[in-house]
Amino acid sequence: MDFIYSIVLLNNFIIIPALTYGCQLALGAIGVTLIYGVLRFANFAYGDLMAFGTMSVILFTWYLQSKGISFGVFPTALIALPFGIIATILISLFFDKTVYQYYRKKKSSPVTLIVVSLAIMFILNALVRIIIGPGNINFMDGARFLIKANEFKELTGFDEGLAIKSTQVITLVTTIFTCLVLFYFLNKTKTGKSMRAYSNNEDLALLSGIDPNKIIFLTWVIVSILATVAGTLYGLDKSFKPMAYWNNLLPIFAATIVGGIGNPLGALYGGFVIAFSEIGLTYAYKKFFIYILPEQLEPNSLVQYISTDYKFAISFAILVIVLLYRPNGIFKGKVI
Repeated sequence: MDFIYSIVLLNNFIIIPALTYGCQLALGAIGVTLIYGVLRFANFAYGDLMAFGTMSVILFTWYLQSKGISFGVFPTALIALPFGIIATILISLFFDKTVYQYYRKKKSSPVTLIVVSLAIMFILNALVRIIIGPGNINFMDGARFLIKANEFKELTGFDEGLAIKSTQVITLVTTIFTCLVLFYFLNKTKTGKSMRAYSNNEDLALLSGIDPNKIIFLTWVIVSILATVAGTLYGLDKSFKPMAYWNNLLPIFAATIVGGIGNPLGALYGGFVIAFSEIGLTYAYKKFFIYILPEQLEPNSLVQYISTDYKFAISFAILVIVLLYRPNGIFKGKVI
């Protein structure tokens, strides 16, 4: 029975949280990799684009709540999500038309575009802070738990409880649906194949009659959808704070490079590699070993490999190792 308790414990504190966090990182990493694959630069403003999208969802959520509109046991933010997506698409297209397009026409280097994205990052960060403030905002309503630890104990008779939050299930289901639709679009539709062709060989794609403006437009639309969905899921699961999204830029980029930058499928897997590494290495395994080891071998310390204060150092370390030993990532890079 102690072995079963140890499995329940791992599910409660590692597997389910890592799956949830991995989904959020994966959606963000796919957005980053699409920008790199199509537009040929690393977008450092992506974390703040996620924050802007989430802020838009929160504002529409508050408006709906003020009108007495809710989604029952589900968070009202799911109703507000399409409006937040539209707002994010509009601001992405605005920056593309007013800033990025100018540097594309000049055939600027990727380094120049990175610097430009840094400037937009600061603008977006300031805009979000001015509109909604720098503090924590909890906008989750509806049912918070599908099953609570005490309810699980009463149902099973176990001494170890399992808690499953509704946001965890919503994140998993939403990510699966979003990724299935995205990969179907990229691999099965004519427009998606055109995006892949443009990414693989821009000159040959132009000779084939592919409209670059249409491809760029669709890229920003897809990227904005992914940023808003990922940011909203992260905010519902934890809370909204603008700086949290800026901090998440490191694990998102690490996931992108681990999976092979430019490869959406690789970015998906990379998100889970980073999530399981961060959560697995910062968890205190003392109770787990108490369950599985004989009494005389039970540990006295927390058995924690790395403090949670250094969680992002894990992403950085993985990023450095991958760049040193497998710079193309798990999958070949620059392939949509």
